[in-house]
Amino acid sequence: MEAGPPPPLEPSPLPTFAEEGFGEKFMRKTRENPLVPLGCLCTVSILAYGLLSFRKGNTRRSQLLMRARVVAQGFTFAALLGGTVATAIKSR
Repeated sequence: MEAGPPPPLEPSPLPTFAEEGFGEKFMRKTRENPLVPLGCLCTVSILAYGLLSFRKGNTRRSQLLMRARVVAQGFTFAALLGGTVATAIKSR
């Protein structure tokens, strides 16, 4: 009795995910790492106030606020990096 080739394997079904809109995804990401949107909001606020001060001619305040903006951007980047590392560690 001769053995024939094995039967073809059935492909495993791919997992399906529910469609997620922009609002749901934004809220989920905000709950996962709330410091990133907070840092973005602070950065934009400081930038807007610094540009307003520059337009009014208050160069000293404008320079101070641009330095504060760099600090806020650094905080936002650190929060983003920290959230990425925490998510990677949690997924293991």
